[in-house]
Amino acid sequence: MNAVSTSSPNVWRASLMLALVTLLGFGLLYSLAATGIGGLLFPAQANGSLIERDGRVIGSSLVAQPFADDRYVQPRPSAAGYDTMALAGSNQARTNPDLRARIDEARAAVATREGVAPADVPSDLVTQSGGGIDPHLSPAAVRIQVARIARARGVDPAVIERLVAAHTEGRQFGLFGEPRVNVLELNLALDASGKSE
Repeated sequence: MNAVSTSSPNVWRASLMLALVTLLGFGLLYSLAATGIGGLLFPAQANGSLIERDGRVIGSSLVAQPFADDRYVQPRPSAAGYDTMALAGSNQARTNPDLRARIDEARAAVATREGVAPADVPSDLVTQSGGGIDPHLSPAAVRIQVARIARARGVDPAVIERLVAAHTEGRQFGLFGEPRVNVLELNLALDASGKSE
């Protein structure tokens, strides 16, 4: 039997053509098609789920941002300082004494701010998300803030509770995850409700 020589020009030509077709077909054409179709079918999501007010981008529904004012729902803590260019968790194990001390300190601060017992503070108000910019809180973590927000805005807590209920998202497809509230969207709704009263 005659073996095919690897130095044959036909072998090299076929190899180069396969590499070129693969690079252009899958590296360029597929990417352009997927990006184009995604932009056509889901324009808001393809552009980062940006939220605009008065023609100005004020955030994204996918990215947490800090709110320091008592009139707003406070988001989950961020190990990245809410910086999208420095996404990261602390990578500390649950048994790490520094992590335990930080959580205990955060729990005490939240309990003081909200006027509740430390044992009543939901864990997502004291633990950081893996990415550092998780935009959601559990409904329990939002409800514990209702009294403070109502006092700061001078409104009946029932008004805030209705907004929280209206902005509580159910499980994904009714099956996956837990109910959640997007903090930025709720805070914008709080401001809008103040203007409409």
